[in-house]
Amino acid sequence: MNFTLKNFLQGFGIIAVILTLLPLIAVDYWWIRVFDFPHAQLTGLTFIAILTYFIRFDIKYYKDYLFVIILIACFTFQLGKIYAYTPFSSYEAKESTITDASNTLKIYTANVLQKNEKYQLLLDQVAEKNPDIVLLMETDQLWQNAVHKTLSATYPYSMLEPLDNTYGMLLYSRLPMSQNKINHLVDKEIPSMEAIVTLESGNQFQLFAIHPTPPMPQHNPMSSDRDTEMMTTALRVYKREMPVIVLGDFNDVAWSNTTSLFRKTSTLLDPRIGRGFYNTFNAKNVLMRWPLDHLFISEEFRVKTLNRTKDIKSDHFPMYTELTFEPGKAKEQKAEKPSKEILDRAQSQLKEQHLLNMEMPTISSD
Repeated sequence: MNFTLKNFLQGFGIIAVILTLLPLIAVDYWWIRVFDFPHAQLTGLTFIAILTYFIRFDIKYYKDYLFVIILIACFTFQLGKIYAYTPFSSYEAKESTITDASNTLKIYTANVLQKNEKYQLLLDQVAEKNPDIVLLMETDQLWQNAVHKTLSATYPYSMLEPLDNTYGMLLYSRLPMSQNKINHLVDKEIPSMEAIVTLESGNQFQLFAIHPTPPMPQHNPMSSDRDTEMMTTALRVYKREMPVIVLGDFNDVAWSNTTSLFRKTSTLLDPRIGRGFYNTFNAKNVLMRWPLDHLFISEEFRVKTLNRTKDIKSDHFPMYTELTFEPGKAKEQKAEKPSKEILDRAQSQLKEQHLLNMEMPTISSD
């Protein structure tokens, strides 16, 4: 019995090491990038394996010591990647300090699952939350037909691009939007949106909504398109002239090298840091969940509420966020300026043939 369990644990240890190291390889193949996703699950299983090894076996031989040391090193590395998204870490985006309704912003985002026909569940949830901005993804013409009449009555400003390829996007706003643009940064069939939004107070910010393709064989065998769209957005945000919010289904986890590079390049703040994982996908599988739907904010914003909402029969849970606009305290949480190495890495993700609609400015660390 002990021999069988011991060999099983040793086999698992080898697999854990391989899965931990695979995402570090600088290639874009989906079967490598996909192992970024279940990192929290892998960390938990590695910890259980270490505990079981100590409880069940006497460590007498150098091979046992070597195995345990490697497994502990693996666990330490794994935990280091996700530690920031546990309640033990300090907040990156600080808590709200004002109650001024005119400088409060409520945002609701949902990947609705295109084939999902429970339209009323979403409409009821939007009515309950009463957000200022609603972003819906994976929306085809059927979805637009089902929700537009109701939402447009409350949200007079909108950008709409329904598609039947699971990358349609509907953006509704109660607040005035101007300079609206629908871009196709890497593919003519993958939209992203941007606009200038005016709060009730008159303060303005720039909003970006993205939904890049995931590194999966049924979508895209490489992660390069996703990474390019994220870095294109990050580099534009880096040179921002006003407060910024970027939101959407990134098809990437918060702790991956790509999303970490996005955050460092854009100098935006992640409200999840210090608050939790807020796993939005997969709503249909309790064990295999990770955070794919994101919202990043510039230092002028603070967090009042951050919630994963109830199931709407999609494979994603929606997210509801309340922010307050507090530019006077921006210096208290301003992100570090990216190094030249960070900017060079972000630039290296870009491919000129993908930038169909925009000319990227030359980026320097000056």
